[in-house]
Amino acid sequence: MQKTFLESEHELKAVLPNIAQMLKRNSMRFSDGYVFKQKKNNKYEGIKWREFYININRIAMHLKEIGFSKGEKAMIFSRNRTEMLQAEFAIQASGGISVPVFHNLRKEVVNKLYKHSDSHYIFVGGESQIEKIDTDLNLKQIFSFDDIKNINFPDLVMFKELIKPIKLDGFSLDFDADPDDVCLNMYTSGTMGVQKCVQLTHHNILSQQAAFKYAWDLNQNDRFLSYLPWHHSFGGIFEKMSAIYNGSEIYLESSYGTDPQEILDNWKLVKPTAFFSVPMVYQSLYSLARENKEAEALFFHPDLKFVFTAAAPLPRNISDEFEKRGVKVMEGWGLTETTPCCTLTDPDVKRAPGVVGKPIAGVKIRLAEENEIQILGPNVMKGYYNNDAENEKVFTEDGWFRTGDVGEITETGIKLIARKDRIFKLLNAEKVVPSDLEKKILGKCSYLSYAFVEGSGRKFPVALLFPNKSLISSTGDNNIVIENCACPDNLESLSHCLKSCLLKTNNEIKEKFARIKCAMLVNDGLSIENKTLTASMKMMPKSVKYVFHDHILKTYGEDVDIKEDFFIIELQE
Repeated sequence: MQKTFLESEHELKAVLPNIAQMLKRNSMRFSDGYVFKQKKNNKYEGIKWREFYININRIAMHLKEIGFSKGEKAMIFSRNRTEMLQAEFAIQASGGISVPVFHNLRKEVVNKLYKHSDSHYIFVGGESQIEKIDTDLNLKQIFSFDDIKNINFPDLVMFKELIKPIKLDGFSLDFDADPDDVCLNMYTSGTMGVQKCVQLTHHNILSQQAAFKYAWDLNQNDRFLSYLPWHHSFGGIFEKMSAIYNGSEIYLESSYGTDPQEILDNWKLVKPTAFFSVPMVYQSLYSLARENKEAEALFFHPDLKFVFTAAAPLPRNISDEFEKRGVKVMEGWGLTETTPCCTLTDPDVKRAPGVVGKPIAGVKIRLAEENEIQILGPNVMKGYYNNDAENEKVFTEDGWFRTGDVGEITETGIKLIARKDRIFKLLNAEKVVPSDLEKKILGKCSYLSYAFVEGSGRKFPVALLFPNKSLISSTGDNNIVIENCACPDNLESLSHCLKSCLLKTNNEIKEKFARIKCAMLVNDGLSIENKTLTASMKMMPKSVKYVFHDHILKTYGEDVDIKEDFFIIELQE
């Protein structure tokens, strides 16, 4: 009989009450240790805990002097940087609520989110952000991390003014903040196309860190090479707070995760002991590391404790390379609404496809109707802000959170099947789980970054395939990437060898109706900019379907024009 309930064998203990107390504790415990470092003149320079804590107090005092009060919200519209880190903690530790958003949002979107969030303050990175801020917003004050002037905002305050010494009688950070007070409003990445504002509390965030003590041993000697954006839960809560809470050093990766060679150059400088990333980046780094023994020794250096992957499983062959060198590979699962982690894999247990581990301490999981995964625990959000209709939908009568993910319980933990709303019916009413097919396709070819399967209301499914162009252009020996791989060096040759891989995939699918009959290799990529990827590089299916609508029609043989180069791969039996 299938299990329908799962909880951690560990008990959740000793959760700090709020962010202010965590910062005070760390300022005393790690006073001479570095919090955060950025690259300047090709060298990493940073800020120590002693100065970091002083600055947070000064920022909070300046904010209070201009009228910022408990419960108020401040939006942060910036890329990851030292100033952003200090501003966000100052807001949270003084009783406020920080609202981080993607640094490159379109003008209409950032203003829409600002209004929806009911913020009255906003921090911008610099010129590229302030140019997108409307002048008719209900703004009490706007701040800039860069020193700039803007005629639309004559009262603009520079960040350097906020860290100047100030005395405010009777001031202290909010050390008595209730653990259930909201301190972070985070907009979901919207993998299905709709963003919602998630309200997270001090206890949501800090209970995660108390739970992680069973998973790893991080301390002030650890180094994170970090690029994941802080407006998103994977980088902004999971990775960042894991480092901050334990006094580990964060080194900002100077290409923000976009240039594998630059990441590897920074890797040489930092020698990270922990790395949090997504499979696509691991694949690119691994390809570079294979080019010579020096690069390989640098990448798999002896101080590297573990690597963490999310958004999708790490390919087995790459995972094996870490494991045979004694580097643990960990995977997890969760949502922004669950702060974000619900499960972690045990690196000492053999990995199984699709299995994302067991619940962390304090978290309970159950399977409901149609095997939807539901969560109960201290990590579950307070609710969506200003969205009663959605709150009614996502919470059960007995208080469990409906994740929208379909899964099953196995011996090694939860196995993810698909998003409920991604499962579609063919014309003959047979159900197809597209994510299963996508995983199978990607498992056959490392030269693909993403696969998208569609077929709702059609006779058969088709696939759009998006190439890993950096791997195709690599001059290294990639035979290790896939056993017996033809190692294509251009898209046309990739399209030819993909036919064989796709036919093998089809042969593994028992249900003939679910087999791919046609695929298109597209000379284009998914990206955050065209809204087909989330900040953590997850595919956004609804957006992909919209952006590549004509490509899908073309794959079904309809007469439409496609501007990009493409290759049709017929797989009819």
